[in-house]
Amino acid sequence: MKGILSIQSHVVYGHAGNSSGVFPMQRMGFEVWPIHTVQFSNHTQYPQGWTGRAFSAEDISTLIDGMAAIGQLDNCQAVVTGYQGSAEQCQAIKASVQKVKAANPNAIYVCDPVMGAPDKGCIVAPGIAEALIGELMPMADVIVPNQFELSQFAEMPITCVEEAIEACQRALAKGPSVVLVKHLHCLSDQEFSMMLATQEGCFLAQRPQFDFERQPVGVGDLISALFTAGLVKGWSAQAAFEHCHNAVYGVLKATHDAGEWELQTIAAQQEFVTPTSRYAVTRL
Repeated sequence: MKGILSIQSHVVYGHAGNSSGVFPMQRMGFEVWPIHTVQFSNHTQYPQGWTGRAFSAEDISTLIDGMAAIGQLDNCQAVVTGYQGSAEQCQAIKASVQKVKAANPNAIYVCDPVMGAPDKGCIVAPGIAEALIGELMPMADVIVPNQFELSQFAEMPITCVEEAIEACQRALAKGPSVVLVKHLHCLSDQEFSMMLATQEGCFLAQRPQFDFERQPVGVGDLISALFTAGLVKGWSAQAAFEHCHNAVYGVLKATHDAGEWELQTIAAQQEFVTPTSRYAVTRL
């Protein structure tokens, strides 16, 4: 059977990493094969802390070898990667993507280069940002950075829409064919802004920003998953972008309406199939 390989973090309680992305891709009709880079009791923003551990790079490589042994890398339609716990894991990811593409040249690689956020700077272990910028992002077919991560890859500041477009163009010139900026915070405090860039041009999507007492975690992982599923369905990048944008809005609205912190991916699962909102994407 054909499927999507998802290599990222996992939490037992709540929705972040694979816990945010696997079910939505399944709900969109795909078999999903998760490999966890870390397994924690809950996401790391809880003031009480968390328990769990990171897995070794060898754990990833061993599982990929096992998939290869039963002939299933041939059926892998996409690899999506998110949070990495070590620079060694990044090297295991690189080798894994190369093995998948050798088995199935039509498979796409979607890299969510988790490095940090505007208010936190780089929050990953030493060597990870360098591996993402120098190796994983250039080899990816699709990258899904936030504004900070895009600025690191494009090697320029981003303070306005014109600079965001230039940064996306620089990113495209480094290897990827699609750039989805999962959050452009510099454009508006009232609206949540996302940008898509391909060789056909740049597109902007904006939707109302919810006022959460504590910002939900795992939204970026959800964006990457839904966009990947749309591309694997054969949709155009623009169609996958619009679907993803509206579906994520629906999940966030359900989360806000419920007064919850954790994403309501189960309660709002119909959004993955038929989003209830219709915020249009505009060409820049």
